[in-house]
Amino acid sequence: MIKDIDDSKAPLLEHLVELRSRLIRSVVVILVLFVACFFVAEDIYIFLVQPLADVFDREGARLIYTELTEVFFTYVKVAMFTALFIGFPFVAAQLWLFIAPGLYRNEKGAFLPFLVMTPVLFFTGGALVYYVIFPMAWVFFLGFETIGGDGTLPIQLEAKVAEYLSLVMKLIFAFGLSFELPLLLTLMARVGLTSSKGLADKRKYSIVMAFVAAAILTPPDPISQISLAVPIILLYEISIIAVRIVEKRKKKREAAADDDDGPSGSDAGDGPEEVVEETDFNTGR
Repeated sequence: MIKDIDDSKAPLLEHLVELRSRLIRSVVVILVLFVACFFVAEDIYIFLVQPLADVFDREGARLIYTELTEVFFTYVKVAMFTALFIGFPFVAAQLWLFIAPGLYRNEKGAFLPFLVMTPVLFFTGGALVYYVIFPMAWVFFLGFETIGGDGTLPIQLEAKVAEYLSLVMKLIFAFGLSFELPLLLTLMARVGLTSSKGLADKRKYSIVMAFVAAAILTPPDPISQISLAVPIILLYEISIIAVRIVEKRKKKREAAADDDDGPSGSDAGDGPEEVVEETDFNTGR
């Protein structure tokens, strides 16, 4: 099968037809998952709300909605979010099957691990924010509630359904995408767009950018911002190590290739001189 992929050549029209068919398959799978997830959207939403429910320490805590269609469209967003989350490996596989015929064998071996690790790292980032960041952030925000007293009104949280979902999705995507940083920088190193020395020299700028990105992508509280900035900085350091490993392997391959080509290149260089000398001897010139 790999050999057939390597040897396949098709005109542009056939490539476009194949791309269309794979896009259609991806859309169909996402739609099927969306319909299936919509029937259990309430359960999925309860799962997303659970970190907030666990830290509520008062009776009567609830989520509210102020528009008639708010809950319905929230469940639609939940279903689509879950469908994209679950269907991502299939979409990535379709992308791989489309570009694989245009790659050499060594390129396939180099690119396939990155394709496999992409959803793994994204899910890891999502799990980190759900099980670690959400509980700490919700405790921080609920700390602003007040009981009230004589002449004062209590301040209590009554979060809207749609706003809570938007915040949760934003944080999950932010952490999931940030965990893709090592893969992105390692791929850039493989194609020569960056180097470990360049990344190390720009370390101080990366730290500033990590906190800027955390300030933009997370709620305005120090816990969420630090919780996103610190993993980004650690992932950046891991990226430097990964790029160094890639560079060392690349140098070893180049050295091995030079050793293999050395003798043949020397023989090829001696050939023309011998032919010229023989020709001069035979002609007597």
